[in-house]
Amino acid sequence: MRNLSEQQTGILLVTVSAFVFSTAGLFVKSVEAGAWEVIFWRGVFSIGFSLVFVLMRRRFRQEFVQIGKPGLTVGVLNALGTVAFVPAFKLTTIANVTLIYAAAPLVAGVLAWVFLKERLNIQRILAIFLAMAGVVVIVSGSLGAVNISGDLLALWMTCALAVIMVMYRAFPGTPATGPVVVSSLLLLFPALIFGSPFQVALNEIAIMVLFGFQFTIASITLMEGAKRLSAARTALLSILETPLAPLLAWVVLAELPAPATFVGGGLVFAAVIWAQITPNNDKIALSR
Repeated sequence: MRNLSEQQTGILLVTVSAFVFSTAGLFVKSVEAGAWEVIFWRGVFSIGFSLVFVLMRRRFRQEFVQIGKPGLTVGVLNALGTVAFVPAFKLTTIANVTLIYAAAPLVAGVLAWVFLKERLNIQRILAIFLAMAGVVVIVSGSLGAVNISGDLLALWMTCALAVIMVMYRAFPGTPATGPVVVSSLLLLFPALIFGSPFQVALNEIAIMVLFGFQFTIASITLMEGAKRLSAARTALLSILETPLAPLLAWVVLAELPAPATFVGGGLVFAAVIWAQITPNNDKIALSR
């Protein structure tokens, strides 16, 4: 990592985050426990793994004592996103959740343009629309099997994550691990009230240990990467998850995607790769 530029490091971290996040639906759908039970146990183990990570790096003061208002805000936003994220997988297909999440480039890009005055070069704009075209193709193959409640929750999650990306771009000094712990802590008490986490079978708790580890790695790499990239590029890289998650659901859970998923997924990958190899100094740009 020391031999990479800040931008290259950001690209690597966000790409890793997208690959790790693509497995989230598998964990949720592999257990019979309800959404609040999953939120509770994932939160408990995420807190544990995060604290170990912070202590190993000797960054307790930076991550928690000096977390600041931006860090607390990110923690709250992350908690709000998690409340929607887990039940969305319970109520609709993995493909639908990840496809709606792919709207993050537009949401984050527009928010950064409005609030941060970030320029959007013409290649990035076209790449975003190419990616969205891929999403439209995939959605066209999922029509008729849509659970509106799950889809609305997925949209809620998408908006929360887009705002988090912009927050890290606006306040790059915001810690990455502290907000993950804050978000998990905020949800433990509601999960105890609305769920029954201590009635979950031990074998399912074991699965959620891995889910907590997955969530910790994905969240930290995303937030660290978002500090180093524009909001539009962060969001665009993040939608690598879009074609991966449905394919994993097909391989592991036999949740077969429609043929359109493969076509649309190819367009999404093409958009992400194209956006990374085009120059950043384009003469034509949308700015404020």
